Amino acid sequence: MKRFFALFLALERDLIVGGQAVMEGVMMRTPNAYAIACRKSDGSIVSKADKLPKWSDKYKILNVPILRGGATLIQSLALGIKALNFSAKIFEDDLKEQEELEKAKATETEVALVEGTLDENFTKAPAKMTLPEEKKDKSKVEKAKQSASTVGSIIFALGFNILLFILAPLLLTNVLFIGLGWAEAPAIAADAGIWTTINAYLAEVKLDSLGGWVGFNLIDGFIRMFFFVVMILSMSYIKDIHRVFQYHGAEHKTVFAWEKGLNLTVKNATVQKRQHPRCGTSFLMVVMLVAIVLFSFINFEAMWMNFAVRIALMPLVAGISYEIIRYAAKKESGAIFKIMTLPGIWLQNITTQNPDDDQLEVAIEALKESLKLEPDANKELEAAV
Repeated sequence: MKRFFALFLALERDLIVGGQAVMEGVMMRTPNAYAIACRKSDGSIVSKADKLPKWSDKYKILNVPILRGGATLIQSLALGIKALNFSAKIFEDDLKEQEELEKAKATETEVALVEGTLDENFTKAPAKMTLPEEKKDKSKVEKAKQSASTVGSIIFALGFNILLFILAPLLLTNVLFIGLGWAEAPAIAADAGIWTTINAYLAEVKLDSLGGWVGFNLIDGFIRMFFFVVMILSMSYIKDIHRVFQYHGAEHKTVFAWEKGLNLTVKNATVQKRQHPRCGTSFLMVVMLVAIVLFSFINFEAMWMNFAVRIALMPLVAGISYEIIRYAAKKESGAIFKIMTLPGIWLQNITTQNPDDDQLEVAIEALKESLKLEPDANKELEAAV
């Protein structure tokens, strides 16, 4: 038994786990599998687990540092949307069940009132017959719809983020620099219309020196961070989002308990911190810091060129940020890596909230279900028994 425990705890420290909060639930991910657990209104927990495709086994180049970050990000985005869709379906089905129960209770009340009459025929209702529906194999159609929905959601999410965090800050920074006299104003005819004027101000970036470009990209980065923080703060005031942030805290506490080799219990998870250096919030803040540095080397006058190169560099930005986050989570990482993740840690005071015991139980259930599909865990543990 001691040998079993020793191997189990050693295994916990080796397996990197992570997750994501969803509607009334948590998705947990291990290297080879994932699981989603959601709490229904009746107190029961519904879960789904499956293995993850190993892209790095099929394409060895995806094991290369920096490149693996981009692949992981794409896979995480697709998995996150799948988890959100699953939790939304559970939530919708739960609401329908509640509505049906309420209707059934209302019908029982009506029957009880009717049974008090002396007229026997009054209590007799016409029989309702429901013919069994013909069973059809809809699994392929449903899977195709889910895949199309996931792809559509990814495209929308990428497009929205590109507009909000790349294009908008770039345009605003250019207008700000021109307005403050830090960039050359465009030549505009006196009788030019409003759209011609707007296009002239946004079509080109005219700076005098390389130092001007460094300052331009620094302001551009600060505006990007400002948008991100305002968005997070605004979301935190929504009641349903606050619940998601509580499940986010439950996910982090559970991961900490696992990494410390503790038994996965509510008691052990409760006392853990809710701010984790490997969190997606920290990753996004590091992305913005890395982007400021890399984008500083971009100095095209044509606005569309600045925009296009920024998009082209995003896989590189994501890959470098992934390696920084991955290394910063290690105990032996240097102070510079710890400092780079600090803004994300601070922001987690908003994006994570203290969970209750029920929410911790859901996060623990998700991690346990994911671990059941982890081949390395099963092999080691079976050998120890």
